[in-house]
Amino acid sequence: MTDEGMSFMPKPVVITADSTCDLSQELLDRFDIHTIPLTITLGDDTFLDGQGFTPLDMYARYRKDGTLPKTSAVGVQEFVDFFAQYTEQGCAVVHLDISAELSNSYNAACMAAAELGGVYVVDTRMLSTGVGLLAIEGAECRDRGMEAKEIAQHLRSLTDKVQTSFVLDTLEFMWKGGRCSGVAALGANLLHLKPGLEMRDGKLTVYKKYRGSINSVYKQYVKERLAGRKVRPAHVFVTESGEVDEVVLEEIYALIRETIPVKEIHHTYAGCTVSTHCGPKTLGILFLEE
Repeated sequence: MTDEGMSFMPKPVVITADSTCDLSQELLDRFDIHTIPLTITLGDDTFLDGQGFTPLDMYARYRKDGTLPKTSAVGVQEFVDFFAQYTEQGCAVVHLDISAELSNSYNAACMAAAELGGVYVVDTRMLSTGVGLLAIEGAECRDRGMEAKEIAQHLRSLTDKVQTSFVLDTLEFMWKGGRCSGVAALGANLLHLKPGLEMRDGKLTVYKKYRGSINSVYKQYVKERLAGRKVRPAHVFVTESGEVDEVVLEEIYALIRETIPVKEIHHTYAGCTVSTHCGPKTLGILFLEE
């Protein structure tokens, strides 16, 4: 039989991401997304991100002795082993990583993909559920029958449509982690400034400094981030680093629904990779624009 007469079945597609996507286990199960964890090191103890050590544990340890964990990117061999469990079953893999500007995980994933073949790595240019939004989009494309290469190309074309931002209650953790000067942290804290951060060109940058109590700042931030935007209604994330008041969260959900048409609001928690720099009461609204 000639090639023209043969029918080639596309490979089944597996969607994967690193643990910084910050999707809940419920969402990972629902959309059949598989994750590989970064490593968290605290003193002599080592944890896998999202497994056995939470941001709340981290804050407790910091308040006790002033230490913060360090995070390590996924290594090449770890990626090879992770991807191989799917490629050896005849599947193609579309893998999404935290911005290459923030971690070496993307480069390691690309090296592993080159070794194996059949793996398409996407630099999301995002972090946290900005990665998660693209992972869900990839899963929905898979379920519509798109092939792996096509899905990866589609997701790369969407990175500029992802809106990833957060507002911080304190600069203490960024200062402790070496991400801002002590003078800047002191000045902001004395003035009760709450920095607004957004992902831009693959990096996390300060776009505004809010004033007032964090609970009032949350509402101002949400209104401003949604104003005038054509938000895709399917999935909007409210992602926090812990310790945000439940009543305030309900008010934020109501505000979102009043401002934009939305089908689902997903409440998720940032993992240690994000929270170690942002600290408690950090909150973000993340979404895809049309």
